[in-house]
Amino acid sequence: MGNSPFWVTVGEHARGPRAGVLETAHGAVATPAFMPVGTHAAVRACHPDEVAATGAEMILANACHLALRPGAERIAALGGLHRFMGWDGPILTDSGGFQLVSLDRLSAVDDEGVVVRSPYDGHRLKLTPERAVAIQLELGADVCMALDHPVPFGADPAAAAAATRRTHAWAVRCRAVPADGHLVFGIVQGGFDPEARLASAAAVAACGFDGHALGGLVLGEPPPVRAAAIAAAIAGLPTGSVRYLMGLATDRDLLDAVAQGVDLFDCVLPTRLARTGVALTRSGRLALRRQAFADDPAPLEATCPCPACRRFSRAFLRHGFQAGEILVHRLLSLHNLQHLGTLMAEVREAIAAGAFDELRATRLAQLAAGAKAAGEHRPAPAYNGAPSPGGLRLPGPEEQRNA
Repeated sequence: MGNSPFWVTVGEHARGPRAGVLETAHGAVATPAFMPVGTHAAVRACHPDEVAATGAEMILANACHLALRPGAERIAALGGLHRFMGWDGPILTDSGGFQLVSLDRLSAVDDEGVVVRSPYDGHRLKLTPERAVAIQLELGADVCMALDHPVPFGADPAAAAAATRRTHAWAVRCRAVPADGHLVFGIVQGGFDPEARLASAAAVAACGFDGHALGGLVLGEPPPVRAAAIAAAIAGLPTGSVRYLMGLATDRDLLDAVAQGVDLFDCVLPTRLARTGVALTRSGRLALRRQAFADDPAPLEATCPCPACRRFSRAFLRHGFQAGEILVHRLLSLHNLQHLGTLMAEVREAIAAGAFDELRATRLAQLAAGAKAAGEHRPAPAYNGAPSPGGLRLPGPEEQRNA
C-alpha cells in the first residue's frame, strides 16, 4: 500500500472533483464511490453478488449494532465479518458514535465513552474509544471508524463545542490502538460553524489517520450550511487523504459533494425508498403507489441494466408493491443501488475525461425536467423525517444509516 492507502489519479488534490483509488486488504476501491449499507451484516433483501453487480466495491456495516446482536466475538469465531455476511470485497464499519443521535434515549455519554442500551434485549454496551476500534478489528473490517460525538442541526453551540472537544480526545485514543493490516479513519466534527469545522479537521488530521470522514452532517441542516461545512473541513485536511461524507445519497447532493472534492459516500436511502415503493431515476423519483403506473408497460428506466428494468414493467412493479410481494422490494432495492452505482461510474468517467461539470449540468437538468413534467417542485430533501412532496415521509437520521 505504500505510506498512504489512497492516491488521486485525476483532478486537483486540494479541492474540486477528483478520481482516486483507495487500497484495502480486500481490494481496491475506485473513487468517487457510493457504499451500500448493510447495518446488520446484510444489505436488505439483496444477495451479496447482486450488490456487487450494481457496481459496489465496498459496503458498510454497523459495528455497534453487530456488537449488540449477534456479538463481535460470535462473528469472529465464525470466521469474521466477510465470511459471516458472504461479502468478499472491502467492508467499512461504523463505530457507534452515530447512535448518540439515533438512539439518544438509549445512550449515555461522558469523556470516557458511550454506554448504549440494546434496543433488542436491553443489555448495556460500554464503548470507549479503544473498545470501539477493538470491536471493529475483531469483526475484521477493512476500514474502522474512530468513535466520535456528533450533534444534530440546531444543537446548542456549547453542546456542539463540548462534543467536538470530546471527539478530538477520543480520536487520539483511537489512533493509539494498534491496527496492523486495517485502516482507521478519523471523523471531523465541529457542529455547523465553518471555523469550528476547520479547527476540528486540523485537530483530527494531526492524529495521522489513514483517511478522514466528515461526520455530523446530513442531520437536518440546509444544503448551503452543509456545503460550507464541507468546504471548511476539506480546507483543514491533508490534500492526499481520502474524504468520506457519511449519510448522503440523493443525486443532487452527491454531485454537489463530488464537486467539492468528496470521495466516499454511504446511506440507507436506496433500500429505504425501495421499501416504500419508490424508484430512483434520472428524472427523479417514481412513486409506484400512484395509479398512473397501473397500466404502464415501460421499465423503470429504459437504459438501466438492473433485473427490474431488464424484465419487468412499471405496471407489474406497482401491482407487486400493492400486493406486498417481497420480490418487488428486492427488485426496487437492486434498481436503486444500480442507479447510484451507475451515477458514480459516470462521475468517475467524466472526471477522467475532464467533463464533470458537463455531466453535473446534464444530470441536474434531467432532474429539473422530470420535476416539471410531473407538475411538482421537488426541493432538496432535508433528511429530517418531515413529509416530502406527495406525502412520502423522508427517512430520519437512524433510518438513513440503518438499512
